Amino acid sequence: MSRRHYNLPPFATLSAFEAAARHQSFKDAAQELSVTPGAVSHQIKALERELGLALFQRRHRGVELTEAGRDLFQGLSTGFSRMSQSLQALRDRSEDKVVTIGSTSAVATLWLSQAVLRFWREHPDINVNQIVRDRPFANPNDLDLFIWYGPYRHSEMDRTVLYRDRLLPVAQPELAASLNESGLATLAGQRLIHTTSDNSNWTEWGDWFRQLGHDGPVNPGIRVNNYAIALQAAQDGAGLVLGWERLIAPLLSNGALVAITPHMLRAPHRFYLHGKPDADLSASAMQLRDWIIREIRSGSHDLSSSQTQLF
Repeated sequence: MSRRHYNLPPFATLSAFEAAARHQSFKDAAQELSVTPGAVSHQIKALERELGLALFQRRHRGVELTEAGRDLFQGLSTGFSRMSQSLQALRDRSEDKVVTIGSTSAVATLWLSQAVLRFWREHPDINVNQIVRDRPFANPNDLDLFIWYGPYRHSEMDRTVLYRDRLLPVAQPELAASLNESGLATLAGQRLIHTTSDNSNWTEWGDWFRQLGHDGPVNPGIRVNNYAIALQAAQDGAGLVLGWERLIAPLLSNGALVAITPHMLRAPHRFYLHGKPDADLSASAMQLRDWIIREIRSGSHDLSSSQTQLF
């Protein structure tokens, strides 16, 4: 009787062999498996001893599979591929009720987190994971959906226009009242809260003034690298912040920040909802995607849609 149910060598030896055969390199296999080349060599030697056959020809500049090695690699590749497909099918079954959506911290703080909570109340069986990042996502394909302002160069996902915002100066109520109806030169001389972003599409104070026709100096003010912090600083009276009217609608509606009229600029880009193609999205992810689009376009949880041009 075999000492193992399937009469197989230890899986560690098979895994090391398959990686080495696929790469034709012990070194590259070791890197993939996060072990040393010596450990890969040790596992393969153990497998060769058990089989009583040489699987590789060791050469000065690398290794080559023997005929026995090629036969074993073919069988293992087929077996590992079938195992991978079975495991992925199980993962897909267990993850069908889990959706991962990404956004910047500003979008998450000001709208998305509350929107996810509203969605969950309607669909309590679907769990939504949020990934917050203020720079391009390292691997957007790890996400089911993500919201981004302007073009996203490294994404092959489908995208849907959500809305186009308007940019206007905002401040805490007393400061905003004192500057209402001021000219651009007066506003440019105030202490401004500048936001530095890794997203080059993001409009900053200098861009805003230039596009409205002001070519004079702009106060350097203070600089932060997070829009949510900039908004909090403005609420605390630290200066003026460039407001994205629809994005900061909750702060405008509760009076924490007040718009300084009449200067306003239509944002040069739109906000987009990026998502995997339908064939790669779970039913739960499609539900969330469609729900977000409906909510955004209805304008039911922000400023009146008559105040903000969507498209």
